[in-house]
Amino acid sequence: MALTRKKVIIVGGGTAGWVTAAYLAKILSYGLPSGLDITLIESPDIGIIGVGEGTFPSIRKTFSRIELDEDSLVREASATYKQGIRFVNWRGALDKNSEDYYFHPFQISSQHSQFDVLPYWLLGAAGEASWGSVSTIQEQIVNDKRAPKLINHAGHNGLLNYAYHFDAVELSRLLRRKAKSFGVTHIEDTVDAVRAGENGFIEKLVTRAHGDQTADLYIDCTGFKAQLIGQALGVPFKSLRSQLFTNRAVALQVPYDQPGKPIESQTISTAQENGWTWDIGLVGRRGVGYVYSTDHTTDERAEQVLREYAGPAARSCDVRFLNFEAGYRQTHWKNNCVAIGLSGGFIEPLEATGIGFAEIASVILSNLFPWEHSYEVCAQQFNRFMTRRYEHVVDFIKLHYCLTQRTDTDFWRDNVRPESLSDDLKDRLERWRFRPPSFLDMDPNHDIFTEANWQYVLYGMGYKTDISAQAGVYRYFEDAKTQFAEIRRQGDHALSILPKHRDLIEQVRLHGFKPPSLA
Repeated sequence: MALTRKKVIIVGGGTAGWVTAAYLAKILSYGLPSGLDITLIESPDIGIIGVGEGTFPSIRKTFSRIELDEDSLVREASATYKQGIRFVNWRGALDKNSEDYYFHPFQISSQHSQFDVLPYWLLGAAGEASWGSVSTIQEQIVNDKRAPKLINHAGHNGLLNYAYHFDAVELSRLLRRKAKSFGVTHIEDTVDAVRAGENGFIEKLVTRAHGDQTADLYIDCTGFKAQLIGQALGVPFKSLRSQLFTNRAVALQVPYDQPGKPIESQTISTAQENGWTWDIGLVGRRGVGYVYSTDHTTDERAEQVLREYAGPAARSCDVRFLNFEAGYRQTHWKNNCVAIGLSGGFIEPLEATGIGFAEIASVILSNLFPWEHSYEVCAQQFNRFMTRRYEHVVDFIKLHYCLTQRTDTDFWRDNVRPESLSDDLKDRLERWRFRPPSFLDMDPNHDIFTEANWQYVLYGMGYKTDISAQAGVYRYFEDAKTQFAEIRRQGDHALSILPKHRDLIEQVRLHGFKPPSLA
């Protein structure tokens, strides 16, 4: 029987392009007599956006699968650890003596105990303490700027769940080297034209210096430009502007004001007058930006807000403005072209879903690759999977906005208007008036975020679920109090053994991770 090899061309580099190339090469080609011949064409004239410097914990599995070790991430991509997101000033209307923040951790309650303590928290067993602070030890660890692991933990594993912050340009270079080690061909050139036949299938790419390039399957990783899926094939883009109002960002890189300053192991998201700022800690700098709505403010005011937030260290730093529109293509795979990354869709950077969608698309494509099946059969299932994922994520992101009590600007007032919420989100909120989010509300095939993620945001934003009518069912009130105390004790113990975040990063940069026998 003849061995089958298919040719794939990926247009566009960056994180999405090189993650896709490395993943497909490792899973479907590397070391195999049959498989894929993968070429990635990357224009030297197009830089990396570099806004998405945060990730979701699924990235650890992806990096493990492509054999990208954690030592290299720390040393060559300036990676630091991300254990969750701290949301500041999102709720609003709190007592002036109360600090307006909540924490969305990656380490969830069920990872500490099989005993479901959420109903007891709703019934007051933990007093006034927030759900994020009593259900997991991670907030304790993050507040003390500790790492989620020890120097002798294996790569991509630790005491607590975590993801990464990184320098996007450096990570792209690292992924490129890994993909090329799996046999991916790299062409630095500009695609000037995409030629499609009468049947709508792409027949060839016309490059500036390397002539015509042909393949069985083309993957569009050209970002918002969507050169193949959008410009050439005309697949429409579904805007979500009626639900998610932000559409522009201004960013800058801020050096630390003193050497050796502690590094945050969380993304800090602070609500501002017409959007929100992100604050990400790397080894030598902070990545800071302001995501805002141009319908509600000006670029000049946005830059002023960002510089005021970033402080004196940002005075001499140049800013960069970036346009985006929340939305997605309902057809991610048309004929012999698949959109992955920003060309397929973008919600907004609030929960670091951008890279997550590229990961998901690579995994699904590797399982649905059209070796023998028709493209149409594979595309239908791929499109169904991806579209539902985008639909579900939109509601999760909107949840952060629609529960606010802020009324200081039109931006926040507009975000709570009922017409800006989907019917599905309205239904969820109605259900959760008398029971908390549970597995019944989730679709494991299409939901990126679990019921635990929804719980942390819902109750962090001050939503009230009244289960008093069921109070008699929950007979283990004292056991729940004991469990809350045990989680606190575990947190105190973890504080005594986990290193400071910067200390661990500096150790790894110098010496790498150590096996237990050497630590």
